[in-house]
Amino acid sequence: MSVVRTVHVRIEGRVQGVGYRAWVESTARTMALTGWVRNRRDRSVEITLQGPANQVDEMLSLCKQGPPGAHVTKVEIRGEGLGAYDGFDVLPTT
Repeated sequence: MSVVRTVHVRIEGRVQGVGYRAWVESTARTMALTGWVRNRRDRSVEITLQGPANQVDEMLSLCKQGPPGAHVTKVEIRGEGLGAYDGFDVLPTT
């Protein structure tokens, strides 16, 4: 049985207007991760990921690159913990 990991992440750089949210949603679903993604008014992207620890680690590595057109300057884990997510959602900008 694999260990479940939940992380709350902030992504900085050119990550809005380049399809970053859609890329996160698609990639996370493909990897069978749950959680959510949303843009922030400060031009960052906020993500919560949950799934097997090795899959979450892989997704975090992928987030450093992002989709074509993105230029990620920072991937910051802002917290780890518990949560229960069913699916992967795109939330409104906050």
